[in-house]
Amino acid sequence: MSHLDYVMAKRLQVILQDPDYREIQRIARVRRMSIAEWVRQALRAAQRQEPSGDVGKKLDAVRAAARHAYPTADIDDMLAHIESGYGSGAPP
Repeated sequence: MSHLDYVMAKRLQVILQDPDYREIQRIARVRRMSIAEWVRQALRAAQRQEPSGDVGKKLDAVRAAARHAYPTADIDDMLAHIESGYGSGAPP
């Protein structure tokens, strides 16, 4: 990271029990990274797991879509149709 990456950086202090700290330290060492970098990566991974946006809006969108009758077919027929188009040279 360049020094510009730290312009808007904030310090976060977390108090851990010794066993937890030692385990994080061990994992970071095995991955050949600092504890701070391991924690940053772990926090980013946790962020990605959190749902984003308004859950109510998402559910409303799914419910609205479910009210429509979209054309469909048997899954095996659809897959066969898709597969047949791969070698046809037809544009997608």
